[in-house]
Amino acid sequence: MDGQDQDLLDLDPNDPGDGSLPVFPWKQAGRENLATRRQLRDMGLRPGGQEPVARIECRGGKRFAWLYRIDLALPKLPMTLAKEAALDRAMAARQTCPLCRRRYFHCLPLTTLGSCLECFDGTPADPSAYTASPAKHQLAA
Repeated sequence: MDGQDQDLLDLDPNDPGDGSLPVFPWKQAGRENLATRRQLRDMGLRPGGQEPVARIECRGGKRFAWLYRIDLALPKLPMTLAKEAALDRAMAARQTCPLCRRRYFHCLPLTTLGSCLECFDGTPADPSAYTASPAKHQLAA
């Protein structure tokens, strides 16, 4: 190497150079090897502990998503009966009215109203919107 070659640097045009991650505008990431968490999930993958390598922004930088390398992503973990039971218990807590004990097929406004609309102000609930009381589990297996 002569003196001229020592001054040359290999720079990535997308790297800002200050140690921060590259930022891409909405729909302009332009790389097939990067994906958001949601895109990885659709491919049957998960980040697998890797750190994000870039960021994609929209709405003038008010909304953003981290980008991960697809080649470092790992397969999604399978759903087990224990995980499914835990998710069912968590959803039951959000979907069950504490007064009438009906389990609805949607989440109830428990933080604001404290109950279903029928118990709160008498608005009749559609019978197809809830299961019979007491709330039963919704496990697939």
